[in-house]
Amino acid sequence: MEFKHKLPAMKADGRDCGNYNNPEIGYPCLLSTLNHELGDFIATLRKIVRDERRLVFIDNKVLVAYLNWIRDHVHMMKAFNHFEYDLKSFMDFILDNQHESGYFFELIKQMDDPHWQFVNPGCYKLYQSDNLAAVRLEIEADIEYLMVEGAVAVYRATGDNEWIKKTLPKLEKGIEYMMNDPKRWDNERGLVKRAFTIDTWDFVYNKPGSNRKIEEDTPMSIMHGDNSGVYAACVSLSWLNKRFGFDEKASYWTKKAGNLKESLYKYLWNGRFFIHQLHLNHAGADNLERERLSLSNTYDINRGVTDLSQADSIISEYIKRIGQNNHFAEWYSIDPPYERFNGLGVNKYVNGCICLFTAGELAKASFNNGYEEYGWDILCRLMKLAKKDGTLYFLYSSETQEPQSGGPSGWGAAAIHSAIDEGLAGIIDTDVLYNKISFSPKWVVTPYTDLRYVTGYEISKRHIDIRYMMNDKGMLYEIKSPSKQINCHILIPKDTSVKEVYVDGIMVNFCKSIIRNSVYLDFTVVNSEDISVNRIECIFE
Repeated sequence: MEFKHKLPAMKADGRDCGNYNNPEIGYPCLLSTLNHELGDFIATLRKIVRDERRLVFIDNKVLVAYLNWIRDHVHMMKAFNHFEYDLKSFMDFILDNQHESGYFFELIKQMDDPHWQFVNPGCYKLYQSDNLAAVRLEIEADIEYLMVEGAVAVYRATGDNEWIKKTLPKLEKGIEYMMNDPKRWDNERGLVKRAFTIDTWDFVYNKPGSNRKIEEDTPMSIMHGDNSGVYAACVSLSWLNKRFGFDEKASYWTKKAGNLKESLYKYLWNGRFFIHQLHLNHAGADNLERERLSLSNTYDINRGVTDLSQADSIISEYIKRIGQNNHFAEWYSIDPPYERFNGLGVNKYVNGCICLFTAGELAKASFNNGYEEYGWDILCRLMKLAKKDGTLYFLYSSETQEPQSGGPSGWGAAAIHSAIDEGLAGIIDTDVLYNKISFSPKWVVTPYTDLRYVTGYEISKRHIDIRYMMNDKGMLYEIKSPSKQINCHILIPKDTSVKEVYVDGIMVNFCKSIIRNSVYLDFTVVNSEDISVNRIECIFE
């Protein structure tokens, strides 16, 4: 099998397939012989995320922040870790200002913005000469695990062992705080708690928006997404400790993760998906919580807290809700919405609007859990939406499809970006600097039969360059990478059998694995060179 065309190209077989001066090229990017639609879409996602880049001048430092909230910053890191050159400054500021009890501040705002007045003393730090305040909204329960997620992303992109070793004790202190402080931890059930909010949001039911405190009368609940986040953080802390030979600590965090997961299923799994909130000291707003599907269900899958059957069940629930109530998409912030939540009516803002971070996380979960065609369908609908408006927005009205304000579009764009990179293209860094990767491409569910996909970390000048082709004889993947180990898990077309697999011209043994109705070929490629080019041929029967 041989490639017929070289890429990038402007035309292939008489068709336009590339742009003048190649604005579609970046990390990651797609070049094809079919068209440049998906390549343009990826470029649009990159632009949306880049437009959220900010500088913060504080305490004689200049911070690069993708918005001034560490939550948005970490969520958008799923995209900008590929092209940003300053991955540490905002993270370091938050880490260096960790409260002695273990929690982190989450946002930096001007002092004439009232956020710092919404919380109790101790939850803000004023920088008078800069007219800025660092604030932790007390009701939030996601910052500590997001700091772990962000630190791991920085480490993968940079491979900086000294930085992560210095950072690790602070990350551990943050998760210990989450799992021990009475403000954050429900000891009876062994789960993280928060004020009664809509999923991971920052305003409380029946409390004024100017009150983001935890007080004696604050309604407290347990939300599944906080707990899947802390679960993933515990798994990451175990992985980091194991890397540096701290085996006892690694086992400690593994046990913590296991206990949390057991409690999560005991109290929040309804047999089909995770219920929205388990209320502790109040009755809630209505009796629909056990049937209320909230956005963190998609994150739960991608954080690894579900097995295949549970992921199947959650994805199936989203599919069931396609087209209900004549809504244009099933990517709900929450469904059904509340009749009224702190002044928000039905299908207003995060009380029922359609959100692109749900779409992105759901697409990635679908690609990686046997719903590959559904994952591609989500991307196709998103491409159509972006083409209609020329961009993508934070939220959309479920009824009119009109864009809604209230947050950064880059959050959703980054989630979609990640769905393409780690889901459709199936390139996951399982070590650092792509030294080891999981390679699980799903291109066979798309119309593309000849393409080039490149991803990488600009900051460390490491990249993965994939060339793919499929015809009646079989599939060909050419992989240029720094990877010493490539764990291949390659989707084959439906109703097709593979008789032989060749790696660099040598026939290799492979196993078949089946996920729902999808068949994958599993084998491992081992390299010894700094940069290797591996040619993988899957020959059809």
